[in-house]
Amino acid sequence: MKLSWSQNEVFWTVLQITCFLTLLGLYLLVFRDIFRSHDIGGAAKMIWVVFVIFLPLLGVLLYLITRGGKMTQHNIDVAVAEAAAVKQHHRSTGGTSTIDELERLEGLKGRGVITDAEFDSQKALLLA
Repeated sequence: MKLSWSQNEVFWTVLQITCFLTLLGLYLLVFRDIFRSHDIGGAAKMIWVVFVIFLPLLGVLLYLITRGGKMTQHNIDVAVAEAAAVKQHHRSTGGTSTIDELERLEGLKGRGVITDAEFDSQKALLLA
C-alpha cells in the first residue's frame, strides 16, 4: 500500500473526481428533463435515454444543444406549479381567508400603519 502521493497524483485524482461528479450531475439533470418533458412522446424519450446511456458525452452534448433552451422552461413550469400548489395548500389548511386578510389590511390602513398605496398593492396581491 502506497503511503505517500506526489503532488501530480493528487492533482490528477482531484481533477478526475471533480470531472466525474460534474458529469454525474449533468447526466442526472438531462435524465430528469427527459422524463419531465411533456412535449415529446414516449418513443422520443426512449431514444434520448438510449442515446445518453450508450454514447454519454455525445448524447448529453446533443441533448443540451437541441433541447437545452426548453430545460429552463420546464424548470420554470415546475416552479410555478409548485408555488401554486403551496399557495392552494395554505389557503385550504387553516390559513386566513382573503376576507380576513382584507379586514386586517383595512385595520392597518385605518390606524395609519400602512399607506393607501401599500394597501392597494397588498389588496391586488390578495385578489390575484
